Amino acid sequence: MSAVKLGAGAPEPLVDLVGCEEVYRDVLIVGCGVAGLYAALNLPAHLSVELICKEDVASCDSMLAQGGICVQRDDDDYQPWFDDTLRAGHFENRVESVDIMIRESRALINDLLALGVEFDRTVDGSLDYTREGAHSRPRILHKADLTGAEITTKLLAAVRQRPNVSITEYVTMRDLLVSDDGQCVGVLAVDGAGEAVLIHAHDVILATGGVGGLYPRSTNFRSLTGDGCRICERAGVRLQDMDYVQIHPTSLYTPEAGRAFLISESCRGEGAILLNAAGERFCDELQPRDVVSQAIWHQMELDGMPYVRLSFVNVPREVILGHFSNIYRHCLEVGFDITREPIPVVPAQHYLMGGVWTDRDGRTTMEHLYAAGETSCNGVHGRNRLASNSLLESMVFARRAAKAIEQHDQDEREGRLVCERSIA
Repeated sequence: MSAVKLGAGAPEPLVDLVGCEEVYRDVLIVGCGVAGLYAALNLPAHLSVELICKEDVASCDSMLAQGGICVQRDDDDYQPWFDDTLRAGHFENRVESVDIMIRESRALINDLLALGVEFDRTVDGSLDYTREGAHSRPRILHKADLTGAEITTKLLAAVRQRPNVSITEYVTMRDLLVSDDGQCVGVLAVDGAGEAVLIHAHDVILATGGVGGLYPRSTNFRSLTGDGCRICERAGVRLQDMDYVQIHPTSLYTPEAGRAFLISESCRGEGAILLNAAGERFCDELQPRDVVSQAIWHQMELDGMPYVRLSFVNVPREVILGHFSNIYRHCLEVGFDITREPIPVVPAQHYLMGGVWTDRDGRTTMEHLYAAGETSCNGVHGRNRLASNSLLESMVFARRAAKAIEQHDQDEREGRLVCERSIA
């Protein structure tokens, strides 16, 4: 084992480090969702980059995102979007981060389009924008109800074309590697065979996702168990707002435990309404997620039922079969035809607004350690995330982390060159 120490002392649970494999990279990215993939795409080609993921690359929550991704439509949309985000977040947002996300949104969408991401368009060929709960205007781009899969798949294809980037599946991070002066220099991981591996890196980006796997009902993959946050806490890296957990109002109700199937926010944005046991509408479906979730729980208690119902009666059939084709097919498979009947829905854990504290460039409180995506807390979301801000926020700040690493690498190279010239 190389002369480094573990961030939390002994590995937990204990693994044998004697004679274990050691790998050396310039940058290690833990997680292969949109944050990890987009960070890799924005790192310079001369850096060797390794991405690792706990399961296969398809088992990331980015693949599950249905509704869409926000973008600033025009100059007039800046203030309404800013206000919508702060209002949804109960004004506990970090305003600098919200400003950055909005101002960098159009350039990021243009980059996605250049990478081959396909968003739905109107009959005249222009981008189609939809509206979701707590948005004052339509500003959400989408690919039917599989937007996350469309973006993630195209990013993954682009990453696999990069000769400086490698991806290794079924590798679980267990701890940080820390130098004697307290800098992150890699991670301790365990591969699919249970063997320890030390991955040394000049910089590490944590993009390990959220905490949904810790909840009995969540829209997240069960493998998302807050690894990045837990390991950082043990290593003394600052966390923020870990109790700010978002509950999504509408997951498809089933009596079985396991991952809940999400019924997208955009269904209500397109006219779907919530009904009580008597078939009556009982709330404004376009309020922020926490408000709607509370209304549903209250109604469930009044009705003595484990769910309420969501009706698509006001949503045109062509919108259901087009925009919500995946939701339509899934519901049909479990016995519900949303073109003919309401479906049972119940709130489920959905998103972590807190996480590993980062600055505007994804830096954590440990040198050479960065975080992006749901693992991080840069303050964009405040106490409650505005719908469809997450894919955008993840990629905006992942790119900023990559650019910060690139700048630091350039500064170090220039410093070495100056030193060599002075010696000569």
